[in-house]
Amino acid sequence: MAESTTTTALAKSAVEGEWVTASDSIVGYRVKETIVGQKTEGVGRTSAITGSLTIVGQQVTAAEFTVDMTTLKSDSSRRDRQVNTRILDTVNFPTAKFVLKTPIALTPEALAGSDFNVVTSGTLTLRGVTKDIELTLKARLVDNVIEVNGSIEIVFTDWSIPDPSISSIIVVDRGLLEFLLRFTLSCAGDRCVLGASNRHVNATV
Repeated sequence: MAESTTTTALAKSAVEGEWVTASDSIVGYRVKETIVGQKTEGVGRTSAITGSLTIVGQQVTAAEFTVDMTTLKSDSSRRDRQVNTRILDTVNFPTAKFVLKTPIALTPEALAGSDFNVVTSGTLTLRGVTKDIELTLKARLVDNVIEVNGSIEIVFTDWSIPDPSISSIIVVDRGLLEFLLRFTLSCAGDRCVLGASNRHVNATV
């Protein structure tokens, strides 16, 4: 029992602090399309992401990440033009954001590096519309990097997104906002943790 307690304490102290998004984080969309009768998927991705999460004790007390939606790229320049102009209107709404609403409790296993699944809630702002959402996240700590991945179903009409379909390309009425975020430790120690603990719980996509 003493050894287990010591291990948990060491794991906890190793992750406490503020973590920031790494340059290889990815956010993007995935939609089902039918092009001239052939079913396919439209996929766009970007790594233009900024954000952070704060761990105090055994909780994620704050987290945020913001995405530069103007940088989304797919395998089709025609699709990219439609996404940037008509569909997501990135001139007027250049970023998307997710904000965590409540702390996330971390299990001893998660602190020690095991896969961690959690259902959490927050607010998502997309194309100028902000809504409360619930989502399932999968996270793990590996090689001093926290990886968080998940997806959010986006029903286009709920977010004032016009029908993406054009001429011979038919798109279903919803898609996925997908993310794989990697965080590296930026700030640790008593001063960092004390400063972070005084923040309101909020996080950004």
